[in-house]
Amino acid sequence: MKRIKVLIMGAAGRDFHNFNTFYRDNSLYEVVAFTATQIPYIDDRKYPAALCGKLYPKGIPIYPETQLLQLINKLKVDEVVFSYSDVSFNYVMSKGAEVNAAGADFKMLPTNKTMVKSKKPVIAVVAIRTGAGKSQTSRKVIEILQSLKLKPVAIRHPMPYGNLVHQRVQRFEVLEDLKKHKCTIEEMEEYEPHISRGNIIYSGVDYSAIIKEAEKEADVIVWDGGNNDTPFYQPDLVITVTDPHRPGHELLYYPGLTNLLIANVVILNKVDSAYPENIIKVRENIIKYNPEATIIEAASPISFEKEKENDLIKGKKVLVVEDGPTLTHGEMKYGAGVIAAQKFGASELIDPRPYAVKSIQKTFQKYPEVGTLLPAMGYGEKQITDLETTINRVPCDIVIIGTPIDLRRIIKIKKPAVRVIYNLQEIGRPNLDDIIKSFVKKHIK
Repeated sequence: MKRIKVLIMGAAGRDFHNFNTFYRDNSLYEVVAFTATQIPYIDDRKYPAALCGKLYPKGIPIYPETQLLQLINKLKVDEVVFSYSDVSFNYVMSKGAEVNAAGADFKMLPTNKTMVKSKKPVIAVVAIRTGAGKSQTSRKVIEILQSLKLKPVAIRHPMPYGNLVHQRVQRFEVLEDLKKHKCTIEEMEEYEPHISRGNIIYSGVDYSAIIKEAEKEADVIVWDGGNNDTPFYQPDLVITVTDPHRPGHELLYYPGLTNLLIANVVILNKVDSAYPENIIKVRENIIKYNPEATIIEAASPISFEKEKENDLIKGKKVLVVEDGPTLTHGEMKYGAGVIAAQKFGASELIDPRPYAVKSIQKTFQKYPEVGTLLPAMGYGEKQITDLETTINRVPCDIVIIGTPIDLRRIIKIKKPAVRVIYNLQEIGRPNLDDIIKSFVKKHIK
């Protein structure tokens, strides 16, 4: 029988997982290529033969997504599978129209065909958009599990930008592991907050292999989702985080709406800083699309690491450095750093764009809507150097670091700097403590 020729559109994450779980050993299909977008330095590579299984002894080439339509014709592609996240429905369907016009089917795989079953109970923390507050929610879930004398292990959505074979299964326990695995800033932002709290976290490329290792030491698996992607593991409890700073996005982004529809619990986050009418709108959408879900309201209060640092901001010209993905494909106009600047009386936010260099300058060109903020991009040593140079060129009184990690540990900032911290703070009942205790009673013998 002639095999169906498949091209997988991705960004070094969901695309590899879809291949590993559905296509790798499936003789009905022949995956002829991946395309890559969003993330620099991953196209013009190969998904290595060592990870491909017996059907692909030469590996699978990865091309820039800009070549998609030519590849459909050149490789005689039958089906194109869309496999990345946090994009608008309009974006997805425009890609679908282009693919159909080029003569190929356009499809997305359903959750049940790609979720791996674990031997241990799984709590999945996902979101409707990047930057909604998954990380602090995951940490809160882990804290509660630990308070119940259980050992949770977090597994993070993939960010494999280096040697894919070496990154097949990664385990992080101490900060030295970040250097060992040659982590980018984006990876450190996700792993370091867990490590600093004494949590074990896994990531990598092959999530069937990862879960086997994690199960050896875990009582409960906590899936710490990426962007607004759906869980890689079959969950026993789904917690979806929504963001009233972007009301309506819970219904308009792929696959964020899927996460809303499969949720058992929905966190209505940031109610301390969002407009009341936007909170009401998001709540109404949750009730309309998933009336069975439990809704928990939560705040993400902003502070600095040291209390007296509040006084350093008043009347000062500040450069705000925010989490990169939240500003870029997350489309947020501001983050924790801007909220802190406003809260503590900064006189002006300095626009970093005139001082941006090389890859940071290219980031602003690709995402012009970012505006007067600096996204902490760091997908490799060169980009980290460009970020450091850009920060130090900006004429400001002080730098506000709004990223999940302290950038001062990674780069040398030659001016005063303070770091914003924020944690999930639930409001009223039910809360996560109630939810997790009920989950443990049901699933832990």
